[in-house]
Amino acid sequence: MNFAEFQTWREQSLHAAPGLLDCGETNLYRALASLQLRPEESPVSGPVHRCDLARAWLARYGFPVDHSRRALVCRGVRHALSLIFRELAMGDATLWLPGDVYPVYGELARAAGLEPREFPTLPAPELPASAPEDRTEYLLVANPWKPLGRFLTDVECAALVAWLAASPHRHLLIDAVYDLGAPFHATTLELQQTGRAILLHSVTKGWLWPRSFGVALIGEDHMPFAASFRDEPPTPDQLRLAQILLSTGADCPRRVSDALQCRAQALVARLPNAVSSACLIDPADLAPGCYLFPVRIPAEMLLREYRLLAIPASAFGAKDWDGSILTSLSPAFAP
Repeated sequence: MNFAEFQTWREQSLHAAPGLLDCGETNLYRALASLQLRPEESPVSGPVHRCDLARAWLARYGFPVDHSRRALVCRGVRHALSLIFRELAMGDATLWLPGDVYPVYGELARAAGLEPREFPTLPAPELPASAPEDRTEYLLVANPWKPLGRFLTDVECAALVAWLAASPHRHLLIDAVYDLGAPFHATTLELQQTGRAILLHSVTKGWLWPRSFGVALIGEDHMPFAASFRDEPPTPDQLRLAQILLSTGADCPRRVSDALQCRAQALVARLPNAVSSACLIDPADLAPGCYLFPVRIPAEMLLREYRLLAIPASAFGAKDWDGSILTSLSPAFAP
């Protein structure tokens, strides 16, 4: 079932059997609403400039602040991808997307006029191994992987570096929105330092403010994208919000991560042994703040035999893996 079908199935299941343990909540903002900083609590007077926000973001994540012309300000990762995909479509580029990470990737690509090629990440990433093409190629990865829940391994990182090295026409897009730490994970930094990767980040997860502010950190080869970002900036209110989040709310990602760690522990503690042993990733290897937990058991079986309501992997776009994803966002796992 796709995501819309899953939502209907979830509501029907919870209504028919109120005693189910709900491991299918996906709304992070509803689950952690109490942690969201309200802009009226820290008002900002006067205009806020994109260049100042770019430097604040660079400083927070340990990049040189004199790279601000390469830190393209946007309204979030979705917005950045829509702008980038539009340029790739006009340039007749090839786009590789993970087919079971985030269905919105494909929706944005097709809306821009691209027909992306896909590779699976569940139960383990299978990165493309095709020969280089004569035209531009972009490959998107999420670090950490969603819904796998872990960061790229050193082997996967090396494979991506080798993929880049095979052709000067190859580039990476790195969605780091689920990385709640600062600086970013070592594998993200290694790929970014190749100069052939665009690093995408926003305040969506760490600050719980979706579709408001983000940054695309580009390499020198990607400067042609800058015009599109300049032409579609965040609104003045969004810029003021970003200033508040990056200053007054600087500690919010840590608090979000801590809250999610508590929920993850509560979820793991309530899983039957048979389900715990079927988890793809050991809890110790999950990214801090992870709230998605893939298991090798179909959702229908979890519901029938363990009274756990989980998300079928197909809702994320998986085609050849019939496992499921547990989440720790329902009130049952709140402190």
